[in-house]
Amino acid sequence: MTLNSILFSETPSIPTQEIHLPVLTARECTLSILREDQLHPIISGNKYRKLKYNIEKARNANCTTLLTFGGAYSNHIAAVAGIGAMFGFKTIGIIRGEELAKKYDSNPTLSYAETQGMKLEFISREIYRQKEDAGYIELLRKKYTETYIIPEGGTNSLAVQGCAEILTSDHEKYDVICTSVGTGGTLAGLVESSYSHQTVLGFSALQGTFQKKTVKQYTTKTNFSITDAYSFGGYAKIDEQLIRCINNFREDTGILLDPVYTGKMVFGILDLIEKGYFKKNSRILAVHTGGLQGIPGMNQRLKQRNLPQIIV
Repeated sequence: MTLNSILFSETPSIPTQEIHLPVLTARECTLSILREDQLHPIISGNKYRKLKYNIEKARNANCTTLLTFGGAYSNHIAAVAGIGAMFGFKTIGIIRGEELAKKYDSNPTLSYAETQGMKLEFISREIYRQKEDAGYIELLRKKYTETYIIPEGGTNSLAVQGCAEILTSDHEKYDVICTSVGTGGTLAGLVESSYSHQTVLGFSALQGTFQKKTVKQYTTKTNFSITDAYSFGGYAKIDEQLIRCINNFREDTGILLDPVYTGKMVFGILDLIEKGYFKKNSRILAVHTGGLQGIPGMNQRLKQRNLPQIIV
């Protein structure tokens, strides 16, 4: 029995919501949001896509434990904890930052992961940088037997295979496909399944466009680009301008965005439309990759900084 058949009684239909804003009319473009955030209440968006085939492989290999890596507000950590609890896996989260060990119970993401049975192991940032080193991975395999190890962010060949299923024949009519970018796995899957007339534009949530290397590992197609012009200074960094965009978009469309990924993507898309970046009559499809679980934690940080809250 496949993960898809267990989670869903039938193949899910992902709605596409057309956006109506004055800037789109003025610039003669259309924008639609693919609501992958509505895929599943716990494992939503690209996290379901990335984990789908990995979980099946872990089950077929009779692994009893899922081990993965992430930071304080990681959507991936929350998703692995949730799916592990659903399917009877033990879960282990290797968490970046030793200082979090004393205060993780006030962190909504990490406390949720713990309630789902995940064992949290906090390590220094120096050691965390070894997360892809063969020697370090081997040490983890010896320490935790019968364990299936999933990379940070979930990106591997099976994750890309799952993300390639985001686009269907229904999306052939679009000229530009947009997505937020973390590790690059979702972008790689979208590029691989895109049509020849389409351009795929990635909005990096981090400074730099290093994810190009990852994308090229999984596809020979070159119809993509990545911009970090809307990273707001780096991963999980946010300011009042971005908060205002997220809240205004929610008020205008009813769509809630997360501040780490999709908020930055939509901010970038609207700014590029305003600047005339897209050709006249461009049909743009933006993928909502979920990640809404991180909003409570971000709102805690915003409150500490006396900044406006993200309206949920």
